[in-house]
Amino acid sequence: MNNSGAAVEVTKDRNGTDQVLLRNPRGASAKVSLHGGQVLSWRTDRGEELLFTSSKAIFKPPYAVRGGIPICFPQFGQRGSLEQHGFARNRTWIIDENPPPLNPNDSDGKAYIDLLLKPSEDDLKIWPHSFEFRLRVYLTADGNLSLISRIRNINCKPFSFSIAYHTYFSISDISEVRVEGLETLDYLDNLCQRERFTEQGDALTFESEVDRVYLGSRDVIAIFDHERKRTFFIRKEGLPDVGVWNPWEKKSKAIADFGDEEYKQMLCVNGAAVEKPITLKPGEEWTGRLELSVVPSTDNKRPGHRLCLPSGHGASQISILGPVGYGPTTLPLRHSDEYALASIDYFEIILV
Repeated sequence: MNNSGAAVEVTKDRNGTDQVLLRNPRGASAKVSLHGGQVLSWRTDRGEELLFTSSKAIFKPPYAVRGGIPICFPQFGQRGSLEQHGFARNRTWIIDENPPPLNPNDSDGKAYIDLLLKPSEDDLKIWPHSFEFRLRVYLTADGNLSLISRIRNINCKPFSFSIAYHTYFSISDISEVRVEGLETLDYLDNLCQRERFTEQGDALTFESEVDRVYLGSRDVIAIFDHERKRTFFIRKEGLPDVGVWNPWEKKSKAIADFGDEEYKQMLCVNGAAVEKPITLKPGEEWTGRLELSVVPSTDNKRPGHRLCLPSGHGASQISILGPVGYGPTTLPLRHSDEYALASIDYFEIILV
């Protein structure tokens, strides 16, 4: 479960639930609860918490913790007959002592833990499909946090499911944040009976409640936090959609395990597969991956950098090399042949 100076420690929380602390050699850490297989904490090597958890969160089963990274499976939201976001986030997972092998790059030099969820008899009564859900959570030497899900159909008939990593990012102020990588995409607006719209802005900013699922998104999404001068990057594989949620003031007051003003300090941006459920035939396995990283940003009040490319350059991506320990990052180019880097202070840009 660990390599090259990385540490893995299994402890119990105040309710007796097992949790796993991952720590890399530089001191960055992550905490994973076996209740829900949920990441509860992700800290930099300076001890800065990067995930939001509500001060009113309930840490006692069978409730899901309001914060961190709950796993929504086999249903997202209320798009089906199951409880909100499915049952995986409310079940007790076990440590998988002998998981099927993954790519060596997903374990070498990293602190990691493998978890396993199988349906109980009660689960099979409400969702009659046998499965094995294997989850690897790992922390890289650079402090990036990755989650790899492998879901196998061990049933005798096909089944379909939706999934999302419901990531609560800790931010300075929701009015000081923008999300890039969603421009021109269609989205389903849950505040308008899932009516379909097209994103018109160059970046998503927040002035009121947002509850959307963006469809067919790029593999990299960026969250720019102007006040804290940092940028989150979300890289994903096998997760074509992106959920974005902030409850704003009115709804916050109606959520029992959420503070009235806490909507200002959080933003959920989720790698997900929602619009088109994933179907597995008997014996088939699906793999999805989410990697989270954070880099320092410049003062966003200053004019930003803008990369302008000549027509016919032929490049589909840019590779951005940043300060030691923070690169490279690869981003798709916009259709307009320019890419705004308004809040990032990087040393080199390479077309790939």
